[in-house]
Amino acid sequence: MDYSIFVYLILTMLVAALGWFVNLPAARINGTNSNSDFLKSDQKITGITRQQMLNRILILAIFMLLFAVSACRIAVGNDYWVYRSDFLLIEQNRHVSFEFGFVWVVRFLQSMLNHDQYLPIFAVFSFFTVLFFVRGMADLSEQFCFTVFLLMTGGYYFSSLNSVRYYLVLAIAMYSIKYVLRSEWTKFVLWILAAAAFHKSVLVVIPLYFLASREWKKWHILFLAAGCASLLLFQDFYRSIIFHFYPFYEGSMFDTGETSLTNIAKCAAVLFLSLLYYKKTIKGDKGNQFYFYCNLGALALYVFASFIPEISRIGYYLNITNIFLIPGIIVKIPKKRQKILWTVLVVLAYLAYFALFLRSAYSTDIRLLPYRNWIFQ
Repeated sequence: MDYSIFVYLILTMLVAALGWFVNLPAARINGTNSNSDFLKSDQKITGITRQQMLNRILILAIFMLLFAVSACRIAVGNDYWVYRSDFLLIEQNRHVSFEFGFVWVVRFLQSMLNHDQYLPIFAVFSFFTVLFFVRGMADLSEQFCFTVFLLMTGGYYFSSLNSVRYYLVLAIAMYSIKYVLRSEWTKFVLWILAAAAFHKSVLVVIPLYFLASREWKKWHILFLAAGCASLLLFQDFYRSIIFHFYPFYEGSMFDTGETSLTNIAKCAAVLFLSLLYYKKTIKGDKGNQFYFYCNLGALALYVFASFIPEISRIGYYLNITNIFLIPGIIVKIPKKRQKILWTVLVVLAYLAYFALFLRSAYSTDIRLLPYRNWIFQ
């Protein structure tokens, strides 16, 4: 029996338990506030409150736990050894199909290390991926514990042990949402451009997040419907654009025309919850409204754009906002019994998904399990 699965289970329970005691202020009063100040309580210690100090300690502990599991892995993920081979190619100044930012960082780290020291390189990327995930949750979450739970059981964190570049930029995109909600577009674009130096797919969030931040009117809905229709009618046109930037995807194992029914079901379920309490929890709330449109956009992509290779990755830029939308809706449900009911239903649904995710993690094309740690190997 493989006992390494308990590393993931214990980690999830630990970070969720620590998150329970984090008490952050409302993060999204029409996009003007941020949790990064960690303000709460009237009892002060050396200029900051007791709750602020506790928040910082707990969030740091969550960061360290997530970073440790990620940084100390070895041979975890189906692309782990592929990256190691590419590190060697970069060291030899040979061509690799990576963006210049990733190549420069790897080359810089290699200049400071001995030959084939790939473990510290993975650790550096783990550090920044986890940092942006944790900071993004602290800045934006309406219920920090709930958001951490959804990040873990939704598989986002554990999947970051696999696709190094993609999940780094996904974390940066999530972190940059606070600038969208504040309408600080210059900062937002600069962060996305910096992320694009590691995975250029992140550039899609510039138009997508801009559209999701608008106050939609009826003609916007018609525009979305027209966009969905164009995806059905002009597939060859869109594919030609995609393969211009990613020619190696054409005819590859990823170019199957399939989409994830699980992702469709998740987005549809969140849409149902959103519409059920739209007037009370979303309308007039800039943050929840942004996340609502992101989820709607992800659902449209999964249903109408299955011809795009690895459409799930584009969708993740949108549906990762559900870790903020779901708590943001539930916390504003006026009736206590309904709030408890939906909390229980969401927790059970995500636990069921997490169980299926862990079961699939042994697959040879995922290989997130068994978990191996270089310290004990």
